Amino acid sequence: MFDPREKIALFIDGANLYSAARSLGFDIDYKRLLAVFGQKGYLLRAYYYTALAEDQEFSTLRPLIDWLDYNGYSVVTKPLKEFYDQSGRRKVKGNMDIELVIDAMEIAEQVDHIVIFSGDGDFRRLVEALQRKGRRVSVVSTLQTQPPMIADDLRRQADNFIELAELQAQIGRDPSERPVRAERTPATERTPAHNNL
Repeated sequence: MFDPREKIALFIDGANLYSAARSLGFDIDYKRLLAVFGQKGYLLRAYYYTALAEDQEFSTLRPLIDWLDYNGYSVVTKPLKEFYDQSGRRKVKGNMDIELVIDAMEIAEQVDHIVIFSGDGDFRRLVEALQRKGRRVSVVSTLQTQPPMIADDLRRQADNFIELAELQAQIGRDPSERPVRAERTPATERTPAHNNL
């Protein structure tokens, strides 16, 4: 599937990959993900795309974004757009498809193999365009959820489909590795250290 002489670029649709991994019951270890694909060829670039809420003082994504930015990923963000639907309900939208497509087309001349981490069927035309340029394209998503998280036409267009569930052992982070918050005991239950003699 991969030739060790190939130059590889990764394109990660952050929201889509997060949803797929969560549906399979695991979290992505992004350090391990880089290492795994770095062994498959010469990893030229790894892009990560996500939309961020501007109005929030602290985004839960911020620590991840900062970590990725300092650890080998090219992070591409833009603000979430807020709008109201016809019934007056507040909605947010943060589609990063255009940014991913432009970056993939720009780097296509410098790489041999592009790996897209998304099941979004909108990327089928991108895969087709990259293939016309002579590039191999792999797509990482999952068929093992109900419904499957990969669009059938995207899976058929790609040169390779990589089942995310089969990568879990290599790139998954065990939930037990998460930092555990110490439970606080009420002050009345605490005993001074010298009473434990």
